[in-house]
Amino acid sequence: MSQPLMEKPSAEQVPCSASAAVVLDGRYLPPPQDKDGKIWARASAIIQANSDELYALWRGVENAPKWQEQITSVRQTSDVISHWIMESDGEKMEWDSEILADEPGKRIAWRSIGGDSSNAGEVIFDPAPGDRGTLVTVLQEFRIGKIANAWETIVGRNPKQSVIENLRHFKAFAETGEIPRIQGQPNGPRGIIGKMKKSIYGETIGTPPAERAS
Repeated sequence: MSQPLMEKPSAEQVPCSASAAVVLDGRYLPPPQDKDGKIWARASAIIQANSDELYALWRGVENAPKWQEQITSVRQTSDVISHWIMESDGEKMEWDSEILADEPGKRIAWRSIGGDSSNAGEVIFDPAPGDRGTLVTVLQEFRIGKIANAWETIVGRNPKQSVIENLRHFKAFAETGEIPRIQGQPNGPRGIIGKMKKSIYGETIGTPPAERAS
């Protein structure tokens, strides 16, 4: 498998034999431990598409608003740098992101280099067992504190849940070209537990449009 994100000086050491993936010696690995002012999120999904197609879809950063929550604009300013805008209910965050490693069909690693968000991450594309699609694994680091709190305020989820939801949207987008929506669907009274889950999981957050680029 590919080597983990090591280009960012503050990045946590990840087992080199398993990259950002989840298996070592047949056992699932936990993500790095939250500490030293950083929180980590990791999510994996088997997607029914080949790794080259998924790499190209992820690498086309200007299409990110189609599947990433609350991202309203991404503008590529050079081969490796792009400008990101996240906005919700009049609140806005902007930052620049730099691609650190680019292995077509295998891996992309990135970090923020200025602005309102301090984050770094990588996405790995590995053949799924039995060649049944591609195992896509995302490992992302966020700085705890004002930036992380602002992220949660704007997005309506904590950063860890955002990573999980964005990968779920990416899978739907890659496989079908659209993302299922629950907004506007009728439902009966959900009780206290249901209302808690609605708040925790950000069920009122708008779903990205997920329209394929022409």
